[in-house]
Amino acid sequence: MNIWEPDKLILFIALFMPGFVSIKVYELIIATKRHDFKNSFLEAVGFSVLNFAALSWLFLIVFSPGFSKNHPILFSLIVFSIFFVFPALWPIIFVRLSKWKRISKYIISPISMPWDYVFSKRKSAWVIAHLKDGRKIGGKYSINSRASAYPNQRQIYIEELWVLKENGGFNKPIERSGGAIIFEDEISIIEFFN
Repeated sequence: MNIWEPDKLILFIALFMPGFVSIKVYELIIATKRHDFKNSFLEAVGFSVLNFAALSWLFLIVFSPGFSKNHPILFSLIVFSIFFVFPALWPIIFVRLSKWKRISKYIISPISMPWDYVFSKRKSAWVIAHLKDGRKIGGKYSINSRASAYPNQRQIYIEELWVLKENGGFNKPIERSGGAIIFEDEISIIEFFN
């Protein structure tokens, strides 16, 4: 059996591509370990089969007699949607549903680390990082700040550092501050303030 024969190659792409698209979009939304597709081939095929099952009604339309000849543009759009658009939408729908309170109580959150949960909200906040050596670094975590995501080493970039008051409040910005990167090995606790 030669997989490079055109009919077998088309079957391979048809069974693999939708699942591959779903996995890649999911990895863009949720911090996960990167897939080794040598080991995840069956997972991609499984997602493709689920995609085809959910869209079986579209197959009935597309493969009805004469449809492709009478409606070539619509045929192409539907086939493209089956193989690329819907597979890209399924992970987005799943993540949205997993955040919905009525459903979230029945499934495990796809976000594996509290670090990722907090920073995936992309909300601005004032932060104080308590370092293991006793120092405190405070500043503004906002639109130009960043935090790494699982499975990478956790780091936070605070875009603007502030002088802290003795009672823990924020006094004033440090002049000419370009921010700071703090590594997880140095952090004991991070406090967030609105």
